[in-house]
Amino acid sequence: MTDDPASMRHALALARRGWGHTAPNPLVGAVLVCDGVVVGEGYHVAYGAAHAEVAALAAAGARARGATAYVTLEPCAHHGQTPPCADALIAAGVARVVVATRDPNPVAAGGIARLAAAGIEVVVGVEEAAARELNAAFLHAFRSDRPWVTLKLATSLDGAIAGRDGGGALTGAGSRQEVHHLRAGHDAVAVGIGTVLADDPQLTVRDAAAPRIPPLRVVFDRTARTPLGSHLVRTARAVPVVVISEAPDAERAAALRDAGVEVLTAASLDEGLRGLRARGVRSLLVEGGAGLAGALLTRAAVDRLVIFQAPCVLGAGALPAFGQAPAATPATAARLPILASRSLDDDTMTVYACSPA
Repeated sequence: MTDDPASMRHALALARRGWGHTAPNPLVGAVLVCDGVVVGEGYHVAYGAAHAEVAALAAAGARARGATAYVTLEPCAHHGQTPPCADALIAAGVARVVVATRDPNPVAAGGIARLAAAGIEVVVGVEEAAARELNAAFLHAFRSDRPWVTLKLATSLDGAIAGRDGGGALTGAGSRQEVHHLRAGHDAVAVGIGTVLADDPQLTVRDAAAPRIPPLRVVFDRTARTPLGSHLVRTARAVPVVVISEAPDAERAAALRDAGVEVLTAASLDEGLRGLRARGVRSLLVEGGAGLAGALLTRAAVDRLVIFQAPCVLGAGALPAFGQAPAATPATAARLPILASRSLDDDTMTVYACSPA
């Protein structure tokens, strides 16, 4: 007897292999099982490439007839860059299709109904929570006018992001490599102007597999103080940079634009986020600092909180990670569900849910 959850988890693992290469399409995996044996599998390798179902059917060949197809997202029913996947499953003669979650895209949706109309048994909702988490940014794009925001912070055991006198990297090599992996799967990476002035970051993907398109680099900078000599500005023509400013100095804004930086004027942080979404940014990884983190949390504009905690105490005078977040008491503070937690050398990475996927 086929184990539906196990087969869907296999499909989800396949889907993750497309990390950083499928956007704006979702991550999708597919597995074909016949008489308890996997006869074909595939995943959406990159934007413009074959969809997961088509890849799995190609691998299975004639063995697809009578099989059960496990697909992490509803098979498409429209002609995009490829023909409808629902039609491909019907033509291959599969007997049953198990879908993790429905597609919210009104253009692509409808595959479930088409499969059922063809007499194929369809089951929906197997491992749905995991499937929705995998494509949270994609799903969010159809119900919100701002990007899906992941706030990443590296902290000490006492919740600080820097010591009294500043200092170097707080977390180790394993954490830094994971941060680069996170960057590769996001449309944009953002910091506040304080981080630019203190650290002169690159915000590029260097210690992970390169994504199909390098993430847009974003600076939230109210008065356009981003230095012309900063790494971000000097490399803006190679990897795009957007400075979001509420009241930019005209001369500085002009100089930034002359250097290849896009200056986006926004009257508020909320408007800046909407501006990024209008620009095509569906997923935004925010890497600090404390001021930007607090502003986003105040506006309930954080969807996932990722903490990389180093096993050290920075003590008196250290900069608290959440010093500018909304005040709460133990009775009123939200209890954030933990989605994942794992060790990275001496550090601990924990992912918290601030909103549903």
